[in-house]
Amino acid sequence: MKNDALHPRPLAAVFVGAGLALLIAGCGALPDKPVRATLYDFGPGIAAPPATAAQPPAAALPTLALAEVESNTRLDGTQILYRLGYADANELRPYGQSRWSLPPAQLLRQRLRDALAERRTVLGPEESATIARAEGKVPDTLRISLDEFSHYFESAGSSVGLVRLRATLIRGGSGGDRVVGQRTFTVRHPAPSANAPGGVKALAAATDAAVAEVVQWVDQQARP
Repeated sequence: MKNDALHPRPLAAVFVGAGLALLIAGCGALPDKPVRATLYDFGPGIAAPPATAAQPPAAALPTLALAEVESNTRLDGTQILYRLGYADANELRPYGQSRWSLPPAQLLRQRLRDALAERRTVLGPEESATIARAEGKVPDTLRISLDEFSHYFESAGSSVGLVRLRATLIRGGSGGDRVVGQRTFTVRHPAPSANAPGGVKALAAATDAAVAEVVQWVDQQARP
């Protein structure tokens, strides 16, 4: 009888057997599913209390057109960004597993439109153009530029949500458009923790504070 130890199996069979062994061994070491990023927004907002007979609703203000909010390319995505002001304030860094549900400019516009609509009719750019053609009257247009939106660390243990935006109110007329007013708003709100959830809460609060200031400013620029 021939000794199998002296007559090895064909080389192809050896490779197949080794490949199966590696496959079986590897099944127990497959990587977990990719971790899904946590999505954040500004929350549901504060519901306005119902009007009562003793507290009538505020007088309606003139219709306003709200343009799409502009932002620089750094804020076009959905990453939640932070700065280490004590190390390098010029570097924007993203949180790895946390994202906004929409780009910050869109979240800001939603919040601003809701706040403005409590006291007046708010139109989008296309709606405004339709009204102007139908009625021959162009509503004022509010333009917003979002320039800064980050979780800013003043030190390793102290951070704020930092929002800076520029508001421009434009009034159309027979002689063309003119700028009624322009103002920059900068708001800082303390963050409750030095991580993405803390930054989100701080940025949401800072946004609400900035929106309130913008609404008050726009109301002061109302048509005479």
